[in-house]
Amino acid sequence: MNAFKSSIYWRLLVWFCVANLLVLFLGSFLTQRFIEYTTAVEINWTSLAQDADQVYESGGTPALATWAAQQRHEGIDVTLYENGRPLSPIRLSSSIQASLPAWLDAGHDILLQPRAGLYLSVQQITGSDGQARQLVALSRTHTRLRPQTRAKILLVVQLTLSLLFIGLVGWWVARSVARPVEALRHATRRMAAGELSTRVGRQGGMAHDELAQLAHDFDAMAERIEALVAHDRRVLQDLSHELRSPLARLHLILDLAQNSVDPAQAAAYFRQAESEIARLDRMTGEMLALSRLEGGIPGMSCENLDLIELARECLEQAELEAQARRIELRLSAPAAPVIVFGSAQLLERALDNLITNAIKFSVEGGQVELQVHEADGMAGLSVRDRGPGVPEAELESLFRPFFRGSNAARADGHGLGLAIVQRVAKIHGGELRATNRDGGGLDVHLSLPLAPADAMDASSD
Repeated sequence: MNAFKSSIYWRLLVWFCVANLLVLFLGSFLTQRFIEYTTAVEINWTSLAQDADQVYESGGTPALATWAAQQRHEGIDVTLYENGRPLSPIRLSSSIQASLPAWLDAGHDILLQPRAGLYLSVQQITGSDGQARQLVALSRTHTRLRPQTRAKILLVVQLTLSLLFIGLVGWWVARSVARPVEALRHATRRMAAGELSTRVGRQGGMAHDELAQLAHDFDAMAERIEALVAHDRRVLQDLSHELRSPLARLHLILDLAQNSVDPAQAAAYFRQAESEIARLDRMTGEMLALSRLEGGIPGMSCENLDLIELARECLEQAELEAQARRIELRLSAPAAPVIVFGSAQLLERALDNLITNAIKFSVEGGQVELQVHEADGMAGLSVRDRGPGVPEAELESLFRPFFRGSNAARADGHGLGLAIVQRVAKIHGGELRATNRDGGGLDVHLSLPLAPADAMDASSD
């Protein structure tokens, strides 16, 4: 998986960028406020004026210039004024120079802030020679301290804020990731303990990321497993229930054959036992087929099939059984092929079950009709008989496994044939329904989607 396409990656990247930006701006702000505080509090302007006057009186202008350079290195632009003229060079803005003569003549000390982050001090001082002088000093908030000290303060502030914000962001991101992971972990443990109804659901902080997809996939897997296990349990219960009667009959038949004195009578019992064994074998095979269908068939081979041709082949296979009961099989279909896309093996089994079921419940000398047609993008196949039909209250249960209606006593069976047909229809995206015919009999209608036009064209080529 490409990490750049991961929503978790982008979420981490965005939040760490936000943390770094907060550290940058907040760190600079706090450092500036700290230096402003130290500038305003720590500078002793009166002491600074006295130092400047002593340096000037002892060494003159060159000594004052050297001392001013040292102060400038520590963040203060400073000089002495005498008779309105600076005794050493100082850089002043035009606005300050315009107001400076009035401040020098004010006759008292002045400390003001011409603009944010800049302090101006004018200190009146009288030298030992009796000459009046004035100290003019400028201190900028970011130059009050030595550059090395200033860099250390900034580094400490940045490092502290980085640890704080990265720790907070890391905690939040870890919490948002750990919560759904922990939910998945608990759900997995509960599933392993046998709680198949366990679901992760939607957890906070996992709206659309990979963890949300993982939780959704887990829930889908859990739902599928629960359905399969429930189905297997139901199949096992149904099978155990349905096998009980034929096994009891088989046990009784074998007991009678064992205790029979007449060999001919014993042979009859053994033939009856063989019939029961064959019945059990058919029931087991149908149950396994239904179980595979309801459990899904991975890798099912599908192709374009002509439903008319498939129906014709199934009728030919059922001809012997129909002739044994003198039942006429009829096929009504359009001239053009009706193409569906599906598994030939499954659809053939479904049609065989429908035809066999219709023959089984038809009266001797009756008729079974197959009608194939297409309409509204669907292919339809109707199997109609003239048997007893099904009570209206039982029609909805007709496709349920092992269901045998009140008319089932008229024919052998296990109640699985139509259940298999319905499952085949669902696998192919179709549906199965049954209605009673006017005048008696049952009409079972199987509808399937027609194959796409491009697929049919490719098949014809």
